[in-house]
Amino acid sequence: MKGKIHGLIALLVGVQLVFLGGCANREKGVYYNEMVDFAAIETAAVLPFANLTNEQDAAERVRDVFTSMLLATGAFYVLPPGEVHRAIRRVSMVDPSAPSVDEIKSLANILGVDVIITGVVREYNLVRSGASTANIISLSLQMSETETGTVIWSASSTKGGITLTDRMFGGGGEPMNDITLESVDELLDKLFQ
Repeated sequence: MKGKIHGLIALLVGVQLVFLGGCANREKGVYYNEMVDFAAIETAAVLPFANLTNEQDAAERVRDVFTSMLLATGAFYVLPPGEVHRAIRRVSMVDPSAPSVDEIKSLANILGVDVIITGVVREYNLVRSGASTANIISLSLQMSETETGTVIWSASSTKGGITLTDRMFGGGGEPMNDITLESVDELLDKLFQ
């Protein structure tokens, strides 16, 4: 009798977890609002990324790579950075890397976009361990729909770093450009999964 009760409780908890887990994420570390029809997105604006690194141009470089690769997917039209920059000035945004809901709506009215993409470059540097060095990048992105300013997708990616092989035999890891491309590619895979 006790075994049947425990089994029933485990079944009920499992069912609750399925419903509570909901449609928020398809894989760990990815938020994906399945209530949104992503196929209906036609236009996007990529705002300047926040830079939490010591590399002064890291956010601009990563944003450029991301914008180019997103445009190359053909999934939707990505506005040129110059147009986005002019709209940011018109809205008088204090911090374009972290816009408020009102700023998102104002940008949408000026630019006519369906979504706004923001990002944070957390790491973009050379790491050392003993005699080994390697480049590392850590990037987080989020997409907000412009009608309400609600976040509809977010994900993170970290690439590079010192591998076991690097530690054993020495080595410098992959070039920064290569790991940036890998990181952005991983994020696009998470967006279009």
